Amino acid sequence: MTGELSPIDKAKFVAAKRAAEFVEDGMRVGLGTGSTAAWLVRCLGEMVREDGLKIRGVPTSTRTADLARDVGIEVISLDEAKWLDLTIDGADEFDSNLSLIKGGGGALLQEKIVATASDQMIVIADAAKEVEHLGSFPLPVEVIPFGWQTTQALIEETMVSMDVMGRQTSLRMNGDRAFVTDEGNHILDLHLGRIGNPRQMAMVLNQIPGVVENGLFIDICDQVVIGYGDGRVEVRDINAGTVSEGRVDFVEDDNLFKDI
Repeated sequence: MTGELSPIDKAKFVAAKRAAEFVEDGMRVGLGTGSTAAWLVRCLGEMVREDGLKIRGVPTSTRTADLARDVGIEVISLDEAKWLDLTIDGADEFDSNLSLIKGGGGALLQEKIVATASDQMIVIADAAKEVEHLGSFPLPVEVIPFGWQTTQALIEETMVSMDVMGRQTSLRMNGDRAFVTDEGNHILDLHLGRIGNPRQMAMVLNQIPGVVENGLFIDICDQVVIGYGDGRVEVRDINAGTVSEGRVDFVEDDNLFKDI
């Protein structure tokens, strides 16, 4: 039941519930990865089961694919879809320009590919994810396993000339082993504190040999849906320059919460 959810989880839920309203019958929808995106998948699954919504989902990770199938969403590959009407995903941070840091869940490569293959990207987040400057959240960088320590050294050397507060990097771990992405790569987390020029950072990182992709999403997000623990929701559209507010009511016996 919703009464058992923390304020943060309530905020994530209302953002996901509001964003689900942008999904229309017949759409090909990119499905993000992470705790907030999981609420979105559950909301869409309910719309498929209860309202007869017909969509095809392109997941950004095996975790999301499994959840989507479990809730009744038809899952297809990006190659099958060719192009998407909409992608809805979470973010680890976003700023006033709707630039993002993503990759906390380890799926940044598929997330960026899917998002850029969409007519529109909507980010769903709780209010705590908004920052004045990106960088408090460690920036994930996906690297190939071969020579990853050399790649790490090159990244640290490059950071000396960048507008950042810190330059510490760490290999993401899964227990006592290196974390492995769906593509078989590793992730280096960059503890930068503040990124003065995210656009420059994104371009520079991707020029370093061994780097597959970075977690900076620049000029990709079109709208952000911000949820609050009291049910309030704010929608910002960067293209239209509009901000709208509303509220999502909680339903205590909602099937979405049966496994909470």
